[in-house]
Amino acid sequence: MLQDYISTYLSKAKYERIESGKRVYAEIKELRGVWATGKTREECRKNLASALEGWIIFRLRSNVPFCI
Repeated sequence: MLQDYISTYLSKAKYERIESGKRVYAEIKELRGVWATGKTREECRKNLASALEGWIIFRLRSNVPFCI
């Protein structure tokens, strides 16, 4: 169930090249504050998954709803 949530939102991520194409930036607009960068798209996706996991943990610990 949790993995489905993560997969669903990772599939909604928007990626773009930044710093004259040297880095990749991604964000999940539906989840405020979930973004990441990386040297490659794969690294950026991995970092974004980590950011999303941190976002989930923060919300659970803080008892903040997941709804937007």
